[in-house]
Amino acid sequence: MRIAVLSGKGGTGKTLISVNLAAAAKTSIYIDCDIEEPNGHLFFNPEILAEESVSVKIPQADPELCIGCRKCVDFCRYNALAYVKDNLVVFDDICHSCGGCNLVCPEKALTEKEKVIGKVQKGISGNVDTYTGIMNIGESSGIPIIKKLLFDKKTETNKHIIIDCPPGSACIVMESIKDTDYCMLVAEPTLFGVHNLNIVYELVKLFNKPFGVVLNKCLDIENPAENFCIENNIKILTKIPFDTDLGKLNSQAKIAVRKNKKYRELFSALLNKVIKEVLNEATSCS
Repeated sequence: MRIAVLSGKGGTGKTLISVNLAAAAKTSIYIDCDIEEPNGHLFFNPEILAEESVSVKIPQADPELCIGCRKCVDFCRYNALAYVKDNLVVFDDICHSCGGCNLVCPEKALTEKEKVIGKVQKGISGNVDTYTGIMNIGESSGIPIIKKLLFDKKTETNKHIIIDCPPGSACIVMESIKDTDYCMLVAEPTLFGVHNLNIVYELVKLFNKPFGVVLNKCLDIENPAENFCIENNIKILTKIPFDTDLGKLNSQAKIAVRKNKKYRELFSALLNKVIKEVLNEATSCS
């Protein structure tokens, strides 16, 4: 079962919930797809078992073969190629590695070189296998890293897979959720929180994913995010209270379910509710 945890912005408690869900399961896989700023490893402090670089293919031109026809330049919709002063220039940072320029070159003047854009680390922490994607600073797209993180786990059927998504709704978020069984949206109890909740709400509807909302940092006052869920008939999975003890554990990069029985019960109940939601969804579709 693949559960994606996402939010419209950072700081809502997405990683807090992700790491505690993974730790609450009997056995699980935690995948940190927040590749621009991964921090799940700070909580798990895993023993690193393997590390692998992730590369993309970038075109390079042979000046002896290039005749300056500019067909590759005209083909590229990302403006990653330019013909300047009788030389073909490739802008690595905006190339999307589609390979189309190679196909349209009539002189076969283009070949490809490998460019490392980041890495994937595999580790273990107690009952949790951890996978962390790390994108190199300055890279324009981390989708190849997301694909590498998720592809190898497609055959895992005996472990719950918790995907800690990047914040927002960009392409790397879409890549993170496209093969998931359930999406868990995390929201804060503010008007700004409603705005950010709506971003991921529209996204999961677009992907036709079953989903529910976790309301985090709840106080005994009016909750705009809760009102939004009620008005839009969105299932509220649980409400996590504004809890200074939980906040302290989180700020110290401690996994709450491993430190306190109360939090283990809270996140175990949340995980079981999501599992039930997925099973009910599967039954209704069959």
